[in-house]
Amino acid sequence: MMANDTSMIGIGLGILAYGLFSVHDASIKWLVADLPVWQVLFCRSAAIVLACLMIGRRPLLERSAATPLKAPLLLRGLITLVAWLCYFTASRSLPLAQLLTLYFAAPLMVTLLAIRLLQERVSRARWTSVAIGFIGVMLASDPFGVRASVATLLVLIAAALWAYAIILMRQIARHEGTLLQMLATNLVLLIGTGIVCAFSWQAPNVAQTALLISVAAFGGLGQFCLFEAARMTPASVMATVEYTALPWAFLLGFVIWGDIPSMAVFAGAGLILLAGGILVAAERSRSALRQRTGT
Repeated sequence: MMANDTSMIGIGLGILAYGLFSVHDASIKWLVADLPVWQVLFCRSAAIVLACLMIGRRPLLERSAATPLKAPLLLRGLITLVAWLCYFTASRSLPLAQLLTLYFAAPLMVTLLAIRLLQERVSRARWTSVAIGFIGVMLASDPFGVRASVATLLVLIAAALWAYAIILMRQIARHEGTLLQMLATNLVLLIGTGIVCAFSWQAPNVAQTALLISVAAFGGLGQFCLFEAARMTPASVMATVEYTALPWAFLLGFVIWGDIPSMAVFAGAGLILLAGGILVAAERSRSALRQRTGT
């Protein structure tokens, strides 16, 4: 299979991943209204670690002990932990639209970091798709009511940390498999959140338990798709793919909270679809060119 064929598969997996994460994030936003963020992340991470161990078994443990990338894996886990805590702490007090608009500075940061840290050559089409996608987010989310606050700062910190985590994920994926990345990241989250949960555990009710299970399921599947996409797709391409989470988020906002999208939302979603179309067309053209030239 040609490299750019795998890139197209990676784009598909990335779109699926961010769709799953949208359901995951909506469930967590619902849960953190009553349960501590630490506890929700602890339960999710515990379930994902258990699933990784059941699937990978002894070979996964042996690879975990032998990998020379222990430091990057640990660093990525710590960065992800802090990013999640910042994001979901801010979600308590920021409207969904403003939360998403601020957070979607991350794809722009990923594109810039990919040039510097991954030595990726970002084509004009990729820059165009990222820019159009961000304009779509701005239009759909109506961010002009955003004011300086602690919550605003926390979201921007989360975006910067997540951007660097994406770069690390791409770097590690060149040498290690998806299950190992999932195990390492969630093990760090499990230990970090478990320390706090030991002193602040709040027993969930039946409905909350069901939501916690769904968070683990959607989060685990989303992570698997995202890590696999990172193995197949340049980080600058994944930056545009991340914008596909916005239409999912507004759809869930309508279904769960009854938020009725305005015409600006539909216009913004249209721009995001346009950005995705430009990206897919450009990657297909690159694939066809490489096949013709044999490179």
